[in-house]
Amino acid sequence: MLVLLLVYAGSFAGLCWFFCWFMLVLCWFMLVLLLVYAGPLLVYADSRSFSIDYKNNCFQKDGKPFQYISGSIHYSRIPREYWKDRLLKMYMTGLNAIQVYVPWNFHETVQGVFNFAGDRDLEYFLNLANQTGLLVILRPGPYICAEWEMGGLPAWLLQKPNIILRSADTEYLKPASDWLAMLLTKMKPWLYQNGGNIISVQVENEYGSYFDVILFTTDGNTDKEMICGTLEGLYATIDFGTDTNITAAFIRQRRFEPKGPLVNSEFYTGWLDHWGDKHASVDTVKVSKMLGEMLSMGASVNMYMFEGGTNFGYWNGADHDTRFRSVVTSYDYNAPLSEAGDPTDKLLAIRDVIKNFRDIPVGPMPPATPKFAYGFVTLQKVLLDTLSPQGPVRSQYPLTFEEIKQYYGFMLYRTTLPRNVPEPTPLISPLNGIHDRAYVSVNGVFQGLMERDTALVMNVTGQQGDQLDILVENMGRVNFGSYINDNKGLLGNLILGNDVLTDWSIYPLDIDTAVANGWLQAADSGSAMEAGDGPMIYSGTLKSTGLAWDTFVKLNGWTKGQVWVNGVNLGRYWPQRGPQQTLYVPGPFLSATQPNNITVLELERIMSNEICPQYGTTPSRPLMLCGRM
Repeated sequence: MLVLLLVYAGSFAGLCWFFCWFMLVLCWFMLVLLLVYAGPLLVYADSRSFSIDYKNNCFQKDGKPFQYISGSIHYSRIPREYWKDRLLKMYMTGLNAIQVYVPWNFHETVQGVFNFAGDRDLEYFLNLANQTGLLVILRPGPYICAEWEMGGLPAWLLQKPNIILRSADTEYLKPASDWLAMLLTKMKPWLYQNGGNIISVQVENEYGSYFDVILFTTDGNTDKEMICGTLEGLYATIDFGTDTNITAAFIRQRRFEPKGPLVNSEFYTGWLDHWGDKHASVDTVKVSKMLGEMLSMGASVNMYMFEGGTNFGYWNGADHDTRFRSVVTSYDYNAPLSEAGDPTDKLLAIRDVIKNFRDIPVGPMPPATPKFAYGFVTLQKVLLDTLSPQGPVRSQYPLTFEEIKQYYGFMLYRTTLPRNVPEPTPLISPLNGIHDRAYVSVNGVFQGLMERDTALVMNVTGQQGDQLDILVENMGRVNFGSYINDNKGLLGNLILGNDVLTDWSIYPLDIDTAVANGWLQAADSGSAMEAGDGPMIYSGTLKSTGLAWDTFVKLNGWTKGQVWVNGVNLGRYWPQRGPQQTLYVPGPFLSATQPNNITVLELERIMSNEICPQYGTTPSRPLMLCGRM
């Protein structure tokens, strides 16, 4: 039995020479690692095998030709309670395999502390897939991209200021090897030859190999990427979407791999959204037509995505081409299964194509999960106690999130005005050091905001000694390209007029723990920000209804912020910028018998009370839970 390994190579053509050196180092390194931790993997049952048949240009499973029809699903973006539902729908569509990313930072948020419980229980997920009848193409990183925070790399790596990520730098290799050593031992029982369902393992980003196995690369459909990303002795596959000529793409693969199966490792059924972009979509007819053409050529195909899910909490990634662009909370991806796991017309069209190439399971497609419109919930302004349990870190100059070990969410930077500024005076980030948004107030009065790449100057007024607060939001680290060393916070000095601001008190804010523990108290009705703009926290209760069905939070009249339901962070909302207008609330997050707490951190302002005018201008604010997006 040969476990197939695929190696993902990025598009860094200028670093091809380094890639080759890096691969040699890592192949040697992984050989040692696997001999120590996974030597027994080389023992397998003769009756179970998965290999490449170069003579007949196909995969072989148990000695017979095999064509996989796969779909990508990310367990980290779906509540555990819904894993079985989503996998069953994929199986009933006619898929015989799934492709799964393993985000390193999802399992090792704190260095050396590995978490595989609850929604992180990868082995439980693999077991469900096995019981459902689905094979697995595993993609364990260390780097995964996936529009996931920092491409799956843990932010604590950035505590080493000179670290070279995705390289042979020992500061990177050591923790990456510790991660893979932990993961590989867990995956051993799930390999196909050991009775499990993992038929191939794609080690991402120029990283290593199993001993005595076939290696793959997966690259974009350009000569530059293929030239840079392939190495002699590694089987080269390709990925592309509906805007590509299939024949030309596979001819390109054949130039690098004259024999063996044709493989599209990422056939894009949709696309991602960034805040401020138009919602992306890919035509169903194009997807189904192209899938049929590839399957008729004998190609194995993985559809990316088949179900996208949700970037709950702070797990969304970002891109940085000409500017920083954060990925939205929804990872719906215009995929065959919607964000809420509902079958779409695209899924039904894909099933109709697949039935022409293999027998699909008999029986009805499982229905959409039930939805319910719970109506309006009244929210009151509140205060949270103990937002920064350890207190402030004091520094002459600003420190980053990573330097203070606050990897996600928010930090508060506080100092005082060094002189009187009665007239509007520019507050400047001269080196584009706002990562990523800063909400500025003086003596509790909101002054405005600054934003990475786009708003580096704003005016403030006040008196010498007035308290200057700057709440900085991490909008998600870059997950692709050359900017993944993406530190957060204030990355350089701020200048007020001609004065460099110094003597900072920096508060790492643990809002999630405060919300989860219910550390709430009613706000003073006479507070300075009662009718003003700027960051405020609201909370309210959805009374029990006897139901715990899926719903969506509709945020008309709100600007930008974060929502928690029963202490679970649903993610970011930003309807003013769009395209996403609602937040998905999975039914398992709700209680059918107990009151449900809803907490909202509004960062900018509540607009006119569009959705429920009868609430007037009181501190109460309504929020709608509707039954659809």
